[in-house]
Amino acid sequence: MEKQRVSFEEIYMRFAYNLSLRSTCKRLHVGAVVVSTDYSRVYGIGYNGNAQGLANTCDSDEPGNCGCLHAEDNALLKTNGGAEVEKIFFVTHTPCAYCAKRIINKGGVRRVYYGESYRSPAGIEILKQAGIEVCHLNVNLNGI
Repeated sequence: MEKQRVSFEEIYMRFAYNLSLRSTCKRLHVGAVVVSTDYSRVYGIGYNGNAQGLANTCDSDEPGNCGCLHAEDNALLKTNGGAEVEKIFFVTHTPCAYCAKRIINKGGVRRVYYGESYRSPAGIEILKQAGIEVCHLNVNLNGI
């Protein structure tokens, strides 16, 4: 019996989960990866946490107002190219409405894969309204 090869989608989602291990947020660890549509290039990576050079902790213990930059935002900051560069986004949790709008404004994002549902589905609906395909992707996280 031939062993089934792991898909690129699973590889990049696992990468996002591995990146989430670097998160300094006290409440939720999120990771994100932006790749080319042929899966041959990584354009940007991110995880949630405080701004570079600041203390590696949340600014506040108030839920929803911890002050951490979101993983999606950090990945987008590192990703060159706008609409002329087609992209696929992998994120461990559903993007919030703000991050969904940032993803749309970056341009070129054709699909967003997410691992876990988080809070409001508003971000998913916003992405769909903009014509971006949204896919839930469960991956085996053994060993992560």
